[in-house]
Amino acid sequence: MKQIANKIDFEYEFTSNKEAISNKHRKDVPSILALDALFVIKVNDEVYFRAEIAILEFYKSLFKWKETITEDHIREFHYYTIEYDDYKNGAILSLLPCSDKQATIQSIWSESDTHHLFNLDYIVSKFCDLERNLRRDIEHYFDINLNSFIQHIPYYCL
Repeated sequence: MKQIANKIDFEYEFTSNKEAISNKHRKDVPSILALDALFVIKVNDEVYFRAEIAILEFYKSLFKWKETITEDHIREFHYYTIEYDDYKNGAILSLLPCSDKQATIQSIWSESDTHHLFNLDYIVSKFCDLERNLRRDIEHYFDINLNSFIQHIPYYCL
């Protein structure tokens, strides 16, 4: 019997006004945290996660995680926010390698209790693509340079 691979897709729509921030606000934490996007994860074309999130904070979590990836080691990814502090059941979003070939995603805000296994290389590639695409789209939509913001974006990790 042939196993069907799970497919993941990310969608996001900025809900903050384009003029809500500019490069001169790079150190303004309240303005940074006020930038929101509706973020959706679909697994096999079904909604797994849908929430409005602080998009620069989420971006920084992805950015910091991507910096840790090596050919020999894929670290777990966890997204937490400083706006929410009840993490006894886990992170808002996690990517968890299960072996050197598989990984799963988990979320305390998931719309499904189903646990999907993904090919590790595939899911890591999709998360890296998300980081790259999100960077491009944030910079284009808000007309900012994330390099000047990154050190000032709050980053919460447990």
